[in-house]
Amino acid sequence: MKNKTKQIVLLVLIPVILIIIIVSIIFTGNEEKDLPKVGLVLTGTKADSGWNSGHYEGAKYACDKLGAELIVIENVPEDSKQCEDAIRKLAKDDAAMIILSSYAYPMLVTDVIAEYPDIAFYGSSAEFTADNMTSYFGRMYQARYLAGIVAGMKTESNQIGYVASMPNAEVNRGINAFTLGVKSVNPDATVYVMWTGSWENESSEIKATERLIAEVSADVITYHQNQHYVAQTADEAGIYSIGYNEEVKGLSDKYLTAAVWNWKALYYQIVRELMLNETNTVRRHWFGMDTGVVELSEFSSCVDEDTIRQVETAKQEFLSGKDVFSGVIYDNTGELRCDVGETISDEILLNQLDWYVDGVVIYE
Repeated sequence: MKNKTKQIVLLVLIPVILIIIIVSIIFTGNEEKDLPKVGLVLTGTKADSGWNSGHYEGAKYACDKLGAELIVIENVPEDSKQCEDAIRKLAKDDAAMIILSSYAYPMLVTDVIAEYPDIAFYGSSAEFTADNMTSYFGRMYQARYLAGIVAGMKTESNQIGYVASMPNAEVNRGINAFTLGVKSVNPDATVYVMWTGSWENESSEIKATERLIAEVSADVITYHQNQHYVAQTADEAGIYSIGYNEEVKGLSDKYLTAAVWNWKALYYQIVRELMLNETNTVRRHWFGMDTGVVELSEFSSCVDEDTIRQVETAKQEFLSGKDVFSGVIYDNTGELRCDVGETISDEILLNQLDWYVDGVVIYE
């Protein structure tokens, strides 16, 4: 009788226990898990239709796709204590990764980065690296070279303008690569560079563009700035232009093409490292054209088929392993900087490029 009672009790309890287990699994599975947090520091606003919006949209895309929470701090000037304050705020908010999206940020906060060894820092085009700080960028100079081919084949005056922010290694790479592209198809052309002294200054960029048109007869102009004032000014003057950062909408066909970033592709690779627990495993990421991070935008109707073929040939050479900075390269003082069979190292391109190739004139 007792055994029968035990059997009945077990028959009653087993379903109850199974129900409890199933309900527990369901509710445990439905518990909302904390997402890893990614901090992003911007020099301007995330809606500026330029450098900052590109970084924001790329990081947002990557976080949404990979299951991370993005925290954005906007309007943080490079030369200020505000970058340090932004990092401390993000650290307090439990950010596992902090992305410093402008060139000078990491150098300004090296001590602060060292204070947070458990946070993975990533700095755009940074010259500073550490155990918890990785520099990241794309080989934009490859797209610049292709843009130079377009400019060299389009110019009639053989005078090409280049409005640039400041003479650091990143900007110098772009100027030199663009000029090498120009000279590869038009040895008689000259690239005139004017500095604005900042990443974004509307009046300086407009003035430099107008001077290059009026004083050196530049009939094609490009730039290295956060915004597109140069392209807009050139377009209003009826001058050909080549953009940077992203494709500009609403301009005439004299806007030939642009050397553009695919920040979504870049940030997907970076945020993925956080999700895989593989952050800061290298000192630098330098994504080439083969990754889709850098490219040329669509050509306008003013770019002829011969030019497009020349660009495509050069692009395929890059995809096959050729480097822009290889073979015989003289600087603009006549000094040989690279010889047959040689390639300028990444270390020099990243940190020591303080000279300009033959064909570059710094215009004061």
